[in-house]
Amino acid sequence: MALQVGDEDGPEGAQLPAISLDDVRSAQKMLSGVSRSTALEGSRYLSGLVGAPVHLKCENLQRTGSFKVRGAYVRIAGLSPAERAAGVVAASAGNHAQGVALAASLLGVGSTVFMPQGAPLPKVAATREYGAEVRLQGQVVDETLEAAQEYARRTGAVFIHPFDHPDIIAGQGTVGLEILEQCPEVRTIVVGIGGGGLAAGIAVAVKALRPDVRVVGVQAAGAAAYPPSLAAGRPVSIEAPTTMADGIKVGRPGDVPFKIIGDLVDEVRTVSEDELSSALLLCLERAKLVVEPAGASPVAALLSAPKVFEGPVVAVLSGGNVDPLLMQRTLRHGMAAAGRYLSLRLRLTDRPGALAALLDVLSVVDANVLDVSHVRTDPRLGLAEAEVELHLETKGPEHCVEVGTALREAGYTVRA
Repeated sequence: MALQVGDEDGPEGAQLPAISLDDVRSAQKMLSGVSRSTALEGSRYLSGLVGAPVHLKCENLQRTGSFKVRGAYVRIAGLSPAERAAGVVAASAGNHAQGVALAASLLGVGSTVFMPQGAPLPKVAATREYGAEVRLQGQVVDETLEAAQEYARRTGAVFIHPFDHPDIIAGQGTVGLEILEQCPEVRTIVVGIGGGGLAAGIAVAVKALRPDVRVVGVQAAGAAAYPPSLAAGRPVSIEAPTTMADGIKVGRPGDVPFKIIGDLVDEVRTVSEDELSSALLLCLERAKLVVEPAGASPVAALLSAPKVFEGPVVAVLSGGNVDPLLMQRTLRHGMAAAGRYLSLRLRLTDRPGALAALLDVLSVVDANVLDVSHVRTDPRLGLAEAEVELHLETKGPEHCVEVGTALREAGYTVRA
């Protein structure tokens, strides 16, 4: 089936390029020996929720820790000798930066990567180690993007867009070909969407070979530009996208992937921050996989509405480059969302042994104290009062209720 997508007017009358299954297959040949054919791991827990087999496509185990190297390599490999000599430039807070740096290094092309000044240090260090010259500029990615584009205009370096180019999309589409090879019985593929390059590439490959397979995109609710764009029939921008999932924190769909997603992706769903946190925690605990919030977005969609997905299901874990500090905060948030982390405040009489008595109550109900703050000198407190703030590890929502009940029965006033 020769399915081609594109070939119609883009912004200001520009012609959008066509992307075909042949393009994706050519990209797959080009990536042989460069990118890994990442594992497809089954998940018994998610399969039980969905009521059908669920598999995890582990692009978090890809070189550089995400799928981005696929598209970056195909894009840079397609440059002319003169363009290669001029070097390439990109802007990214993490995954695209590392993908471009490695791809350019493998192809012997000089690369400059602009990153925000607040980019996580491990990602900055990794990008440098892959061979790029890193320049920290701008407080947010939009400012960094402007700096990279200005650099391209000034120096003649080729700007490598993270998602809005047919070569990028073709490279990402190789994930779809691998899924069909590894799980030929698949009925639904769930994939996170930021700018749309990965979802578009997968959709081109999968729908050409298996039009019966549903492709479902997932966005973070605070950065969901695709639902209003699809409703308007054109890419529209959202103001100040906000989400912990920086890998899909994009304020406007790309023109090229938008057309493909509108034509071929069956549904775009949104997930909350709580659902993202719970999904990241589940990947770590149940699948033993380190996944960044954006990579966990398909799992979040499965957790939020497991019965709407026809199986077998493949959820694409798009990346695993999570900053350790963000991981710590996200895991704590995920534990709270799952009812396994409880924070509360209460007041007690300021006398010797009062804190020990409180801890005895918690011990009886088997609540693990992670942190305790004991305040005795605060203008809000009475002369004989002290305030205690507790952070507890619990066993789930029912155990949280049990802890609260035990404290109240012991005479404490609990302030969550």
